Amino acid sequence: MEKGLIFDIRHFSTHDGPGIRTTIFFKGCPLKCIWCHNPESQKLEPEAIKRFNKLDGQEFEICEIVGRYRSIDDVFEEIESQVSIFDESKGGVTFSGGEPLMQSKFLLKLLKLCRLHDIHTAVDTCGFASIEVFNLILPYTNLFLFDLKLVSPAKHEMYTGQPNHVILKNLFYLEQNNAYVVVRIPLIPGITDDETNLTAIKAIIKPLRCVKRLDLLPYHHMAKDKYRRMNISYDLEHIEPYTDERLAEIKLIFNDLLIPVTIGG
Repeated sequence: MEKGLIFDIRHFSTHDGPGIRTTIFFKGCPLKCIWCHNPESQKLEPEAIKRFNKLDGQEFEICEIVGRYRSIDDVFEEIESQVSIFDESKGGVTFSGGEPLMQSKFLLKLLKLCRLHDIHTAVDTCGFASIEVFNLILPYTNLFLFDLKLVSPAKHEMYTGQPNHVILKNLFYLEQNNAYVVVRIPLIPGITDDETNLTAIKAIIKPLRCVKRLDLLPYHHMAKDKYRRMNISYDLEHIEPYTDERLAEIKLIFNDLLIPVTIGG
């Protein structure tokens, strides 16, 4: 029986698509963004992470394995257990990661099962996959949450490890095939948030009919402890979180778009 590598399943999510959702986190990602808030998601293999517990003033180190191979039936059982909540809230299931398209066969089977049971589906993707993979999943995906990070190919490769031409090509493919897309921009101070980059992203999405909303996702420090536990250097520790005033300034750049623009998704 085919299995997929999953590192987390979270119920009652409200930021990964409409309504109340179950989010399935796939392990493995083709990008290595220096700001990644799920560093444990990057490798396409189970891996050990150190966790520290305190008891009676003493600290104990525990080794936790992140990532478990799970069957289609096992994962779908988790999804199906929430159907009454999906129905009441007009929610559904979101496949995230990592990058779910790296396990496209497993993802496709889950999408087909969800379609068969009339469950709304969203795929949260960095966009770095083959056109053939997008073509396979498109008929079974109600919503794409599609990241756009940097328009400059050189900067994109510098900060994510991959060029962006494949990503942009896939966005235009979704436009040509009448997909429903929410574009998400991770706002990273000094990297993705300069006016040149944001204006270039706006120019890309403005004529696209498939893009129904733009989400601006502000950088935060919540992943810092994960990097420490995984013995990975955290290069953005010096960055300060955004102020509300700065986020309002950034949002103004997109004020001539004819779609909703949200901060935080």
